[in-house]
Amino acid sequence: MTQVTKTTMIGDLLRIDENVAPILLNIGMHCLGCPSSQMETIEEAAMVHGIDPDELVKTINDFLAKDLA
Repeated sequence: MTQVTKTTMIGDLLRIDENVAPILLNIGMHCLGCPSSQMETIEEAAMVHGIDPDELVKTINDFLAKDLA
């Protein structure tokens, strides 16, 4: 099972499963196509958007567990 951490880059996350994009968009990360966002970690992106990075990682990993199964 694929799992991500707070240090996973947004670009890598989207390459793991592009279907995770709506999760990020729904919390205000509308800059997914921006080249600089691709080099941000999940933790950095969460902090910029006022989101708890641990909760975001859990949400993403729960999604990946179902979507990639």
